[in-house]
Amino acid sequence: MYDCIIIGAGPAGGTAAYHLAKRGRSVLVLEKESLPRYKPCGGGVSPAIAQWFDFDFSPAISVKVDSLRFTWKLEDPVEAKVGIKEPVWMVRRDIFDHFLVQQAQKQGAELKDYTEVTGTELKGDYWQVNTANGSVTGRYLIAADGAKGPMAKWLGFKDRKRRLAAALEAEVPAEVVNNNMAHFEFGLLKNGYIWNFPKADGYSIGVGTFIGGEPQDFKKILDEYAKSFNLDVKTTKQYGHPICLWDGNQTLHTQNAVLAGEAACVVDPFTAEGIRPSIFSGVLAAQFIHDALSGDINALENYTQAINEQWGTDMAWAQKLAGTFYRFPSIGYKVGVKRPSGAQIMGKILCGELRYGDVVGRALKRLIPSFGG
Repeated sequence: MYDCIIIGAGPAGGTAAYHLAKRGRSVLVLEKESLPRYKPCGGGVSPAIAQWFDFDFSPAISVKVDSLRFTWKLEDPVEAKVGIKEPVWMVRRDIFDHFLVQQAQKQGAELKDYTEVTGTELKGDYWQVNTANGSVTGRYLIAADGAKGPMAKWLGFKDRKRRLAAALEAEVPAEVVNNNMAHFEFGLLKNGYIWNFPKADGYSIGVGTFIGGEPQDFKKILDEYAKSFNLDVKTTKQYGHPICLWDGNQTLHTQNAVLAGEAACVVDPFTAEGIRPSIFSGVLAAQFIHDALSGDINALENYTQAINEQWGTDMAWAQKLAGTFYRFPSIGYKVGVKRPSGAQIMGKILCGELRYGDVVGRALKRLIPSFGG
């Protein structure tokens, strides 16, 4: 029997496996795909995650971005050096996720990839996890199986605050110009934005809507935007996928099990940044499951509380900003993005050097009089 079974080998699962194994716990990671596996994602990673690990992420980083460029309907550009200690990392998720799991394996964690979970059964004080390749048992479970995974439902999390965003993405091989610059477009898409993130050998280009609204032709919009970079997304495979945005505090634990990563709906509702919050949830999941294994009967409840306080409090500000900005984006672009400090502030939030709570109150005070005028 394992101390902990982790379902899902994404950033949350790999992180939890690493930290639990490092504490001497027996850990099994189950992943339905064969690693390394493709994962549609812009691939922007806050360098702030380095503080939670004691190894070098360089092998998993494609390029580093220290400049941002914003446009409104492909015009009215704003460019800025972010002025950050460490540039934003751009990664390919197949490489990044596998690298993280490999670090966990070096600490003693076991991996069974190409192993789909078919069900779970609570057997008193431990879990039996059934897979296509047989059953395994563990004292605790971490459900880190992403936005579309079934684990939350199987574990009985029925009334979740789960706001789904929609995204469409393509990886376009190309000779990259200015591989230190990330691009954001706010006018062509309603209720969200378009991104173009550089990688060593091409671009990750995608569209995402974050507050609902009428249907839009994502493929047409993505194609139009890509043409502005002389890129043809029609020749590459495009991936549509849901994103689980944070939508308020909620319970993330049940008997001997917790939710982590997108299964816990921790994605930033303004930027749709998901890797850093997923990793953060993995760090905390490992900490509190270790405490539970050590005899703390309140440990899993403390996990829920820690996520809600340490991440959710700031995401409440992000949600307020998203609700205002994406409903009135032309005004938001004018009085937010085009401000001299706007790009730097956005960059520092993406890097984890600033919290929304530090800036959103002032930002909303500037935005709201504009709406009234």
